[in-house]
Amino acid sequence: MRSGFFKQKYSDLVVLTDSPAVKVWVALLLIALIGAPFFMSTYVLSHMTVILFTIVGALGLMVLTGFTGLISLGHVGFLMLGGYAYAISVARLGLPPELALVMSGIVPAAFGLIVGIPSLRLHGLYLAITTLAFAHIVSAGILAGGKFTGAGSGIPVERPVLFGMDLSSDRAFYWFCVAMCVLAVLVVLNLRRSYVGRALVAIRDNDIAARTMGISLVRYKLLAFLVSAALTGVAGALMGMYMSIVSVEGYPFLLSIEALAVIIVGGIGSVLGAVLGAVFIVSMPEVFSALMAGLGGRLAELMTTSAHEIKTILYGLAIVAFLRFDPRGLRGMWHDLRHAWVFWPLRY
Repeated sequence: MRSGFFKQKYSDLVVLTDSPAVKVWVALLLIALIGAPFFMSTYVLSHMTVILFTIVGALGLMVLTGFTGLISLGHVGFLMLGGYAYAISVARLGLPPELALVMSGIVPAAFGLIVGIPSLRLHGLYLAITTLAFAHIVSAGILAGGKFTGAGSGIPVERPVLFGMDLSSDRAFYWFCVAMCVLAVLVVLNLRRSYVGRALVAIRDNDIAARTMGISLVRYKLLAFLVSAALTGVAGALMGMYMSIVSVEGYPFLLSIEALAVIIVGGIGSVLGAVLGAVFIVSMPEVFSALMAGLGGRLAELMTTSAHEIKTILYGLAIVAFLRFDPRGLRGMWHDLRHAWVFWPLRY
């Protein structure tokens, strides 16, 4: 019987996984995701698509807050920049969709460097307020942009042909989101196991000790903002394609709270936590709506008349509940369950 998990070489510590079972389950999951559109209804397919680009955005925030420990309340600003960078590149500048998608990562990354400069001297609440102010500045700047940014009307966006793949159908767009989500997960996993990822975690745990060990706080904090903003911007572009319009109203401040809820509920500092948290948080309002519909009466009208307020309450309750009862999040619960299964009946 297995008595524990042991690493004998440095390569064992940084490998993505050394478990054949994990590789098999991941392969089965990918096969299930690819084949799912043939069996899902349009509504479920749409819900799965939202989960996929939410994971991409949550991974962006995970790099900044989960890995580096820099709190951001204004990540919706990077979402807006990514969405508008794509829409303006296609609709105003006439760039190819492939280049526009690249711009949706580059433009937020550039602004991420600008926002990251104050982070070199700000911590905690002060940094959170700074990022919140940045999101409002982006929103105000877009509204003041006139015809170029569409002001309050926004910019209509058609689903393009990307890399030879026509994304006009829901199935095709879903498969493209699967590909982008897998790519984002691989990027963040490899970042986390690299020297850069370990430096970010060292800064999160103790920035003074990290600087003593020769880690440049300036370089790695700015790099965290850059990578985080780029991933979030791509998620914003995918969100704009999904909604077929990019507008300020389409990126409310609630999305910043949702992103924080995802990484807290899933487990801060974990890629698996970002995935589990996105599934949980995005599905929670839908499950609550189904329960209210089952009860009928006035309760059934709540998710229609007060959907925004109810989502805010649900996200707040989820954050408080997990911070109070299990700060490790869903990832911690999953590891406890796996540990109990592997070592049963001698788990104690």
